[in-house]
Amino acid sequence: MTSVAPHAPLQVNALTLESPAGARITGFNAAFAPGLTLVVDEEGEHKSALLHLLAGEAAPAAGSVRWGGIDVAALSAAQRAARIFWRDPREPWPELSPEQWARQQAAHHPGWRGADWQALVPALGLDEHRHKEMFRLSSGGRRKVLLAAALASAAPLTLIDEPEAALDRPSIRQLRAALAAEARRCQASGRVIVVAHYEAVPDVPWAQVLRLA
Repeated sequence: MTSVAPHAPLQVNALTLESPAGARITGFNAAFAPGLTLVVDEEGEHKSALLHLLAGEAAPAAGSVRWGGIDVAALSAAQRAARIFWRDPREPWPELSPEQWARQQAAHHPGWRGADWQALVPALGLDEHRHKEMFRLSSGGRRKVLLAAALASAAPLTLIDEPEAALDRPSIRQLRAALAAEARRCQASGRVIVVAHYEAVPDVPWAQVLRLA
Protein backbone atom coordinates (compact mmCIF):
# COMPACT_ATOMS: atom_id res chain seq x y z
CA MET A 1 0.00 0.00 0.00
CA THR A 2 1.19 3.55 -0.61
CA SER A 3 0.41 6.78 1.12
CA VAL A 4 -1.65 9.13 -1.02
CA ALA A 5 0.34 12.02 -2.52
CA PRO A 6 -1.89 15.11 -2.56
CA HIS A 7 -1.05 16.30 -6.09
CA ALA A 8 -1.21 13.03 -8.05
CA PRO A 9 -4.06 13.24 -10.60
CA LEU A 10 -5.41 9.77 -9.78
CA GLN A 11 -6.20 9.12 -6.12
CA VAL A 12 -7.49 5.93 -4.54
CA ASN A 13 -8.61 6.15 -0.94
CA ALA A 14 -9.65 3.37 1.45
CA LEU A 15 -10.81 1.19 -1.44
CA THR A 16 -12.30 -2.27 -1.00
CA LEU A 17 -11.42 -4.80 -3.70
CA GLU A 18 -13.37 -8.02 -4.02
CA SER A 19 -12.43 -10.95 -6.23
CA PRO A 20 -14.96 -13.21 -7.98
CA ALA A 21 -13.93 -15.96 -5.52
CA GLY A 22 -14.76 -13.74 -2.55
CA ALA A 23 -11.23 -12.74 -1.50
CA ARG A 24 -11.14 -9.16 -0.24
CA ILE A 25 -8.62 -6.35 0.18
CA THR A 26 -9.76 -3.45 2.36
CA GLY A 27 -8.34 0.01 2.97
CA PHE A 28 -6.35 0.13 -0.27
CA ASN A 29 -4.73 3.56 -0.79
CA ALA A 30 -2.65 4.61 -3.77
CA ALA A 31 -1.59 7.70 -5.66
CA PHE A 32 -0.85 7.56 -9.38
CA ALA A 33 1.36 10.41 -10.59
CA PRO A 34 2.21 11.01 -14.26
CA GLY A 35 4.20 8.10 -15.61
CA LEU A 36 3.87 4.32 -15.60
CA THR A 37 2.65 2.33 -12.62
CA LEU A 38 2.82 -1.46 -12.53
CA VAL A 39 0.30 -3.27 -10.34
CA VAL A 40 1.46 -6.83 -9.61
CA ASP A 41 -1.15 -9.36 -8.51
CA GLU A 42 0.51 -12.77 -8.47
CA GLU A 43 -2.72 -14.61 -7.71
CA GLY A 44 -4.66 -12.60 -10.31
CA GLU A 45 -7.53 -12.13 -7.88
CA HIS A 46 -7.88 -8.35 -7.61
CA LYS A 47 -6.07 -6.54 -10.42
CA SER A 48 -8.91 -6.63 -12.93
CA ALA A 49 -11.40 -5.48 -10.29
CA LEU A 50 -9.08 -2.57 -9.50
CA LEU A 51 -8.86 -1.55 -13.17
CA HIS A 52 -12.65 -1.65 -13.55
CA LEU A 53 -12.96 0.69 -10.56
CA LEU A 54 -10.23 3.02 -11.84
CA ALA A 55 -12.13 3.18 -15.14
CA GLY A 56 -15.30 4.25 -13.33
CA GLU A 57 -17.32 1.33 -14.63
CA ALA A 58 -18.76 0.78 -11.18
CA ALA A 59 -18.87 2.56 -7.84
CA PRO A 60 -16.65 0.90 -5.19
CA ALA A 61 -18.29 -0.90 -2.30
CA ALA A 62 -16.16 1.25 -0.02
CA GLY A 63 -13.66 4.04 -0.61
CA SER A 64 -13.23 6.35 -3.57
CA VAL A 65 -11.44 6.75 -6.89
CA ARG A 66 -10.86 10.34 -8.00
CA TRP A 67 -9.34 11.81 -11.14
CA GLY A 68 -8.41 15.46 -10.73
CA GLY A 69 -10.58 15.55 -7.62
CA ILE A 70 -13.67 14.18 -9.44
CA ASP A 71 -15.25 10.84 -8.57
CA VAL A 72 -14.70 8.77 -11.73
CA ALA A 73 -17.86 6.72 -11.13
CA ALA A 74 -19.86 9.97 -11.38
CA LEU A 75 -18.54 10.79 -14.86
CA SER A 76 -20.82 10.20 -17.82
CA ALA A 77 -19.86 7.61 -20.42
CA ALA A 78 -18.79 10.39 -22.81
CA GLN A 79 -16.67 12.06 -20.13
CA ARG A 80 -14.97 8.77 -19.28
CA ALA A 81 -14.31 8.05 -22.96
CA ALA A 82 -12.58 11.42 -23.38
CA ARG A 83 -10.37 10.90 -20.31
CA ILE A 84 -9.84 7.16 -19.95
CA PHE A 85 -8.72 4.34 -22.22
CA TRP A 86 -9.79 0.96 -20.89
CA ARG A 87 -10.98 -2.24 -22.45
CA ASP A 88 -11.15 -5.55 -20.64
CA PRO A 89 -9.20 -7.94 -22.91
CA ARG A 90 -11.59 -10.75 -21.98
CA GLU A 91 -14.65 -9.01 -23.43
CA PRO A 92 -15.94 -10.19 -26.82
CA TRP A 93 -14.72 -8.12 -29.73
CA PRO A 94 -17.01 -6.41 -32.25
CA GLU A 95 -17.09 -7.74 -35.81
CA LEU A 96 -14.64 -5.14 -37.05
CA SER A 97 -11.12 -5.13 -38.42
CA PRO A 98 -8.29 -3.59 -36.37
CA GLU A 99 -8.32 -0.54 -38.64
CA GLN A 100 -12.07 -0.07 -38.27
CA TRP A 101 -11.86 -0.42 -34.51
CA ALA A 102 -8.92 2.01 -34.38
CA ARG A 103 -10.99 4.61 -36.23
CA GLN A 104 -13.68 4.24 -33.57
CA GLN A 105 -11.06 4.81 -30.87
CA ALA A 106 -9.71 7.87 -32.67
CA ALA A 107 -13.22 9.36 -32.56
CA HIS A 108 -13.46 8.76 -28.81
CA HIS A 109 -10.03 10.03 -27.77
CA PRO A 110 -9.24 13.66 -28.67
CA GLY A 111 -5.48 13.14 -28.36
CA TRP A 112 -5.36 10.05 -30.60
CA ARG A 113 -1.93 9.76 -32.26
CA GLY A 114 -2.45 8.24 -35.66
CA ALA A 115 1.26 8.15 -36.39
CA ASP A 116 1.84 6.03 -33.28
CA TRP A 117 -0.87 3.58 -34.34
CA GLN A 118 0.66 3.28 -37.80
CA ALA A 119 4.10 2.64 -36.27
CA LEU A 120 2.94 0.14 -33.64
CA VAL A 121 0.92 -2.03 -36.03
CA PRO A 122 3.96 -3.29 -38.00
CA ALA A 123 6.20 -3.22 -34.91
CA LEU A 124 3.87 -5.71 -33.22
CA GLY A 125 3.54 -7.89 -36.32
CA LEU A 126 -0.01 -6.80 -37.18
CA ASP A 127 0.53 -5.40 -40.65
CA GLU A 128 -0.93 -8.36 -42.51
CA HIS A 129 -3.90 -8.53 -40.13
CA ARG A 130 -5.00 -4.91 -40.03
CA HIS A 131 -7.95 -5.46 -42.40
CA LYS A 132 -9.08 -8.87 -41.11
CA GLU A 133 -12.09 -9.23 -38.84
CA MET A 134 -11.02 -9.39 -35.21
CA PHE A 135 -12.47 -12.87 -34.71
CA ARG A 136 -9.99 -14.19 -37.29
CA LEU A 137 -7.03 -13.05 -35.18
CA SER A 138 -5.40 -15.17 -32.50
CA SER A 139 -5.73 -14.18 -28.86
CA GLY A 140 -2.23 -12.73 -29.09
CA GLY A 141 -3.18 -10.78 -32.21
CA ARG A 142 -6.21 -9.27 -30.51
CA ARG A 143 -4.06 -8.39 -27.50
CA LYS A 144 -1.61 -6.58 -29.80
CA VAL A 145 -4.44 -4.53 -31.34
CA LEU A 146 -5.57 -3.51 -27.86
CA LEU A 147 -2.04 -2.55 -26.79
CA ALA A 148 -1.37 -0.51 -29.93
CA ALA A 149 -4.62 1.37 -29.47
CA ALA A 150 -4.01 1.93 -25.76
CA LEU A 151 -0.66 3.57 -26.41
CA ALA A 152 -1.87 5.52 -29.46
CA SER A 153 -4.94 6.82 -27.62
CA ALA A 154 -2.88 9.33 -25.59
CA ALA A 155 -5.74 9.13 -23.07
CA PRO A 156 -4.86 11.03 -19.87
CA LEU A 157 -5.61 7.86 -17.91
CA THR A 158 -4.73 4.62 -19.70
CA LEU A 159 -5.42 1.24 -18.11
CA ILE A 160 -3.92 -2.01 -19.43
CA ASP A 161 -4.50 -5.52 -18.10
CA GLU A 162 -2.02 -8.39 -18.62
CA PRO A 163 -0.17 -6.77 -21.52
CA GLU A 164 2.16 -9.68 -22.19
CA ALA A 165 -0.39 -12.48 -22.07
CA ALA A 166 -0.32 -14.56 -25.28
CA LEU A 167 2.45 -12.43 -26.84
CA ASP A 168 5.49 -13.86 -28.62
CA ARG A 169 8.96 -12.84 -27.45
CA PRO A 170 9.63 -10.30 -30.26
CA SER A 171 6.31 -8.58 -29.49
CA ILE A 172 7.12 -8.50 -25.78
CA ARG A 173 10.39 -6.73 -26.55
CA GLN A 174 8.61 -4.24 -28.82
CA LEU A 175 5.95 -3.62 -26.17
CA ARG A 176 8.51 -2.96 -23.45
CA ALA A 177 10.38 -0.56 -25.72
CA ALA A 178 7.12 1.26 -26.52
CA LEU A 179 6.24 1.52 -22.83
CA ALA A 180 9.72 2.88 -22.05
CA ALA A 181 9.32 5.52 -24.77
CA GLU A 182 5.88 6.44 -23.46
CA ALA A 183 7.27 6.84 -19.93
CA ARG A 184 9.44 9.68 -21.17
CA ARG A 185 6.46 11.36 -22.85
CA CYS A 186 4.33 11.07 -19.73
CA GLN A 187 6.49 13.49 -17.79
CA ALA A 188 5.70 16.24 -20.31
CA SER A 189 2.06 15.31 -20.99
CA GLY A 190 0.97 14.40 -17.46
CA ARG A 191 -0.40 11.08 -18.73
CA VAL A 192 -0.99 8.32 -16.18
CA ILE A 193 -0.64 4.72 -17.38
CA VAL A 194 -1.57 1.87 -15.04
CA VAL A 195 -0.52 -1.62 -16.11
CA ALA A 196 -1.70 -4.68 -14.18
CA HIS A 197 0.06 -8.02 -14.51
CA TYR A 198 0.59 -11.24 -12.58
CA GLU A 199 4.38 -10.82 -12.43
CA ALA A 200 7.06 -8.16 -12.69
CA VAL A 201 7.73 -6.64 -16.12
CA PRO A 202 11.42 -5.78 -16.57
CA ASP A 203 13.09 -3.29 -18.91
CA VAL A 204 10.41 -0.63 -18.32
CA PRO A 205 11.10 2.52 -16.22
CA TRP A 206 8.14 2.16 -13.84
CA ALA A 207 7.46 5.22 -11.73
CA GLN A 208 6.16 2.87 -9.05
CA VAL A 209 5.32 -0.78 -8.54
CA LEU A 210 2.36 -1.73 -6.33
CA ARG A 211 1.72 -5.25 -5.11
CA LEU A 212 -1.74 -6.52 -4.29
CA ALA A 213 -1.92 -9.11 -1.54
